[in-house]
Amino acid sequence: MSPRPRETSDEQILAATARVMQRRGPTQLTLSDVAKEAGVVPATLIQRFGTKRGLLLAMCRTAPAGVPQQFAAARAQHKSPLKALIELYAECTSFAPTPEAMANGLAYLQIDLIDPDFYAITLAQFRALRDETQKLLDEAVAAGELRKCDTTELARLIQHVNGGAMLSWAVYREGSVASWVRRDLEALLRPYRRSSGAARQWPKK
Repeated sequence: MSPRPRETSDEQILAATARVMQRRGPTQLTLSDVAKEAGVVPATLIQRFGTKRGLLLAMCRTAPAGVPQQFAAARAQHKSPLKALIELYAECTSFAPTPEAMANGLAYLQIDLIDPDFYAITLAQFRALRDETQKLLDEAVAAGELRKCDTTELARLIQHVNGGAMLSWAVYREGSVASWVRRDLEALLRPYRRSSGAARQWPKK
């Protein structure tokens, strides 16, 4: 007799965890909060993940492997490598749609930087993001969207600009965080675009 399938998968529980993390910082978040969001009882979380730390580690472990999948999805959606890159970074701001969610994200980042287990995962995620960004930049060069440049350095700068744009938006609170990221990445990439002059010339309607 085959075992009874789980009504709520680990993936669904981790997705619920991510939603709760937007609303509650690491000191406020409880297993009861996540259980309620996922539609299970706290005992289910204890059985599968052990502790709150275990649950948060499981949540973080999904990030590095998910980066190439996110980039593949962006390539499938946008023919232009640069368009795919900019829209991907803009869409990735969805984890912090409000200044409060951004503050909670920064609180979790403090743990990532202090706890060795969380740090190893965060470093792997950042490296994967940098490497996948460079691949798209290389594709943009090959497609004639960008002039030849040091794509390794440019990928590093894109990561920095992305983080800075999100923090600045949380302070100024004008428009959406996605619009800030798009604008600043466009500004960074403008001198590298292959066109007549520094900026891309769009055809007049």
